[in-house]
Amino acid sequence: MSDNNGRSQHQPGQDTAIISDDALKKAEEYIEEEEGATNRLTGFLGTFVAVVAVVMSLFHLYAAVAIMPTHVLRGIHVAFVLFLVFLLFPIAKRLRNRVYWWDWINSALALAVMGYMLFGGDDFLERSTAPTILDQIAGMMLIVLVLEAVRRCSGWIMPFIVILFLVYAFVGAHLPPPWTHHGMDVGRVVGHMYMTLEGIFGVPVDVSSSLIIMFTIYGAFLQYSGAGKFFIDFSFAAMGGKPAGAGRTVVLASFLLGGPSGSGVATTVTLGSVAYPMLVKAGYGKDAAGGLLAAGGIGAIISPPVLGAAAFLIAEFLKISYLDVILMATIPTLLYYFALFLMVEIDARKFGMKRIDIAAADTMWNLTRQFGFHFLSLVAIIIFMLLGFSPILSVFWATVVALVTSFLHPSCALIPYDVFRGKGPIGRLLWNSGLVKALEGGSVGVLNVAATCAAAGLIVGVVTLTGLGLKFSSIMLQYADSGSRGILDLLAAMGVAPTPALLHDVKLLLTAIFTSLIVWIVGLAVPVTASYIICAVIAAPALIQLGVADFAAHMFIFYYAVLSEVSPPTALSPFAAAAITGGDPYKTTLQSWKYTLPAFLVPFMFVLDPSGLGLLLMGSFKKLAGAPWLDISIVSITAMIGIAALAAGVQGWMFKKTAGIERWLLIIAGLALVYPKALLDYIGIALMIVVIVMQKLRKTGSYAATS
Repeated sequence: MSDNNGRSQHQPGQDTAIISDDALKKAEEYIEEEEGATNRLTGFLGTFVAVVAVVMSLFHLYAAVAIMPTHVLRGIHVAFVLFLVFLLFPIAKRLRNRVYWWDWINSALALAVMGYMLFGGDDFLERSTAPTILDQIAGMMLIVLVLEAVRRCSGWIMPFIVILFLVYAFVGAHLPPPWTHHGMDVGRVVGHMYMTLEGIFGVPVDVSSSLIIMFTIYGAFLQYSGAGKFFIDFSFAAMGGKPAGAGRTVVLASFLLGGPSGSGVATTVTLGSVAYPMLVKAGYGKDAAGGLLAAGGIGAIISPPVLGAAAFLIAEFLKISYLDVILMATIPTLLYYFALFLMVEIDARKFGMKRIDIAAADTMWNLTRQFGFHFLSLVAIIIFMLLGFSPILSVFWATVVALVTSFLHPSCALIPYDVFRGKGPIGRLLWNSGLVKALEGGSVGVLNVAATCAAAGLIVGVVTLTGLGLKFSSIMLQYADSGSRGILDLLAAMGVAPTPALLHDVKLLLTAIFTSLIVWIVGLAVPVTASYIICAVIAAPALIQLGVADFAAHMFIFYYAVLSEVSPPTALSPFAAAAITGGDPYKTTLQSWKYTLPAFLVPFMFVLDPSGLGLLLMGSFKKLAGAPWLDISIVSITAMIGIAALAAGVQGWMFKKTAGIERWLLIIAGLALVYPKALLDYIGIALMIVVIVMQKLRKTGSYAATS
């Protein structure tokens, strides 16, 4: 990416090299903050760890097509994860790039406690309610190892939260209502967490051991076959030639890069290191450029067909097909990128952006002709699921498609052509091939998420043991009820007669706001996957009790867990973007929030009214046959108009610079349009028309603002 002088080498779209190695290094530190600092091992030890990682990927590829007992698959998965985490993630950053004796002890203990479980047979599982002393010792050791593993991968906050939940399980009998419960002893907690499929080996690890690792392997196959570079080059070639071309390129490339990276921060850094000079040339300031890069980066997490890891958990929690999750994400994803495209179009006019000729590597036609096969595996995932294959088998065969199609171009082949020509030592050629690197990268890429899932399983286990989810939901509903009655009293004083329907709507709105704030706050401290799991088990029941469809409640939480990645006051994606652009991290965060703000309101449409389910395409393919397509079209169109109004209001620019009253009318119109009620839609559209007329009649203010 850079030369020896500390300047970034030329990439598509770069006319000047302005990104220093220090900036890239700082950006990589933010990736490490999210995914953990890893050891760079060489020699025999590096080879040994690589072999273990390759074996782990091969095992999971075999498990995808073979029949394997559930507890065996999950147990072996956790054993691999813990073993590799303690060798690849140092106990502290200053001790990185070496494996110390305590790391070997932790790895050995992980294998010992997992071997004790796996070789215990049915007797081990059957005595979960009355574990022996040895069972309890092994279980406590595993809990400690999981907490240490997740600390190494993602910092202190996640293990601290898990410890709070575990303490709650022990001391619940001494807490005041409504938090009180019967209290648990060590045997009950350890037995539940270690000896059943409810705690550490519960739903999160189930998804990690089956779907998530298969998608990380698939993403690694795309990466090492050159798909990421093709997607960036394709975006540069497709979106150049207009004042908004630089912004459009970032938006399209971030969407396409979602498959290979699977990480919002990684997508931001990958794209930023290539696209930032182009944004500068177009006229973007440092903070605005960083904000746009971060907004595009997190879009990768919500983009079908490969969404973030939390999306796989939605399918498992709700016992639905992953294809249904992809279906539900389709319209919201289109709305998200529609909002980003609107924002960059407004940028081009507001700041008088320059038209730039983006120096793409080749024309879009030539790129597609030579490398368009990279799209085939993405399409294959959907096709296989439509044909009735399970999500696991679908991604398995999509990985095979990625492998086979890589041979369509010599530079992309995951196995070098020289292997088949007999040129050179075959063993060395294979070991250094993209195939082996992809198998290694697929396992290493899942470690952070898998460790988080194991720790989150402890939280889910406490919630199921103590009934905390229902207790927390009842408290939320009490606050929402109190707040709604206060609002209705105020409306009554203004002459508006309260009705049961109005009470329900206000209570639901307040509950949704409380839930979004909880997800936002939790998301500031822990990764997306963890924040979704925590909030899904403690907050989703409150929305469901108020009549919200379960899939809508979970999608609401998922989207706010993702959006917390760019939410003030701290957000890793904008901070990483600021490291590349040299901008202020907090101003960059506010800019990224501005770019994504219209999309922040779309999830409310899922839950505030049944018509909002149209945005989720009614939740499943089974319901599409009799779906009210007119209603789906209406709610989608009103959402687009509402997003356009919010984008114009937030930017302070429509056809020309908005006056103060126009800006507020646009924001109010946007808020009204994203609330799926017919009356509010009429009000929102009327306000939009008023602003359009005001802008057309006003002859001043059509100048471009200064950036």
